[in-house]
Amino acid sequence: MSYFERALIVIVLVGALAGLAGVLVVLRKRVLFAQALTHATFPGAVIATILGASLQIGALIACVSLAIILSFLSRIRGQGTQAASGVMLTAGFAAGVLLQAMNPSIPIQIDSFLFGSILSATWVDGLVAGVALLAVIATMLIWGKQILFFLFDPEAFAATGAKPWMLDAVLLLITTVAVVAALPAAGAILAIALIAAPAAAARYFTDKINVMFWLAPSLGALAGVAGLLISRWLGVSAGASISLVAATIFFIAWGTFTMRRPAVRGVAA
Repeated sequence: MSYFERALIVIVLVGALAGLAGVLVVLRKRVLFAQALTHATFPGAVIATILGASLQIGALIACVSLAIILSFLSRIRGQGTQAASGVMLTAGFAAGVLLQAMNPSIPIQIDSFLFGSILSATWVDGLVAGVALLAVIATMLIWGKQILFFLFDPEAFAATGAKPWMLDAVLLLITTVAVVAALPAAGAILAIALIAAPAAAARYFTDKINVMFWLAPSLGALAGVAGLLISRWLGVSAGASISLVAATIFFIAWGTFTMRRPAVRGVAA
């Protein structure tokens, strides 16, 4: 099997994983939080590389640490998750850039971290993404109803005697797993593009949650495959191409929704 065929398989798994996790991120309104995770993993990846450890282990530790910090900051009165995420995004990425500049011999470059190297993806990257995808699917099959109840009516969910923080922790873990699994092959920008765009597009295409959960992973995989093929035909960056295809899918969905909405209003009238 050629490197390109391997890249196609890996991007399908990464796209499906990111799309599925993206539905939860979009419904929870935590896209900026997910973006903060992708960028703030940079210092963790740099430190892990310096110590000779796996990039994904360093990124995972950085993600978990950031999630705990953001969870704490969001509980402070007058402080919102969005503001805290914005601060941590810039601070985390700046820390990674500083560490990389202080250790120029390490093999992590800012460009490769942002856009990844899907054409250099290994079977290990594909295995990690595949296992993560199965884990997220299993989580949704087991706790899907409770998660949706929490997402759409957290106050009523808490009134039942359940513990919202536990499901919030599950959602944070799913987001973290998706980011870490996608990072080596996809990079920070491509990871957030595949998390946010397919899920947001699916929300415009349908208002049925069950449909969103299979449509978003399908759109994520489609964006990955189409972007990779276009990059090969045009000889351009695979990461940038996939990100643009994902954005195009979102704008098509938004345009379709916008054109359909007046007709729906007319029928209702």
